[in-house]
Amino acid sequence: MSKKLLKIKKRKPRQPGLPPGTPVFIGEQKVEKPIVTLIQFNENECFEKHSDNGIPPMQTGDFITWYDVKGLHDIKIIDELGELFKVHSLVLEDILDTQQRPKFEEYSDAIFITLNALLFDHDSQEVQTEHIAIYAGPNFVLSFQEKDDDTFVPVRERIKNGIGRMRQRGSDYLAYALADSAVDHYFIILDQVQEVIESLEEEILNNPEKLGKSSIHHLKRQILTLRKSVLPLREAVNWFAKSECPIVQPTTDVFTRDLYDHIVQVIDMVENYRDILNGLYDLHLTEIGYRTNNVVRVLTIISTIFMPLTFLVGVYGMNFDVMPELRWKYGYPAVWAVMIVIVIWMLLYFRRKKWL
Repeated sequence: MSKKLLKIKKRKPRQPGLPPGTPVFIGEQKVEKPIVTLIQFNENECFEKHSDNGIPPMQTGDFITWYDVKGLHDIKIIDELGELFKVHSLVLEDILDTQQRPKFEEYSDAIFITLNALLFDHDSQEVQTEHIAIYAGPNFVLSFQEKDDDTFVPVRERIKNGIGRMRQRGSDYLAYALADSAVDHYFIILDQVQEVIESLEEEILNNPEKLGKSSIHHLKRQILTLRKSVLPLREAVNWFAKSECPIVQPTTDVFTRDLYDHIVQVIDMVENYRDILNGLYDLHLTEIGYRTNNVVRVLTIISTIFMPLTFLVGVYGMNFDVMPELRWKYGYPAVWAVMIVIVIWMLLYFRRKKWL
């Protein structure tokens, strides 16, 4: 993993002095032009329209109407949908704030939920977030995405193909299905993060010297991003499951509770990954310390072996005229023989003590 500085994403400040509910886009433009998709359906029919130049007109009749907007930088489109469906101005403000934390709000005849869609970039090993807002009222749903990557493809396919109970339910169930589609993708992201953690653990065990602490710290930052996206969503979905809004039917409660269970499961996995990464950090330090100790032990043994040898050659290297065996013709090989015996004896002794 390339070493680079980790930048903290700062919140873009609102212009001071604006009254509450003033629509202001906060974030980065992710698409060139907003794309608005209209899907109207009932138990027997389904219609779909796309437009990159305004809002497609609705058909009259007994339909569930779903407008999906990809790209939030065009405030005019958001305002037009707000006027068309009488959306509260504070909701429009939250829709345009791409840094809004996940939350759930209940109105007299509508519900509003914001959450983050997640994407894992394998090249940079970063978790990317996308702001998603869902507003559901009587027989209509408005959904908003930052990018043109469609998070709601499974829901569209179920509606167009008439699969399951989607066409037989109301707007509350559609809102649940959209949130559930985003949450289901969390498990894919967690599987990808788990693969990176496993490869990181293998690299630590095989070659810890080439792995910097920044790699572990970088992944811990990505886990923190996951945690910040998922933890507030647990509370939001809990309020969704307990909502007393008239559009939320009792038959939807069992599904929202199941969604809550999925989020709790995701949170448990995120917490486990955070604990594993803390353990990997300790393992990395332990492996480096262990290998350093092995090097020091080998060098110590070598130094210990050479100490008596250095003593012998030091004694017989002194320039004295009168020394035992100084002029003995077998003195040189005798010294070598003594040194070799000392080395062999010390190696056997170290091995017997299990120092080698």
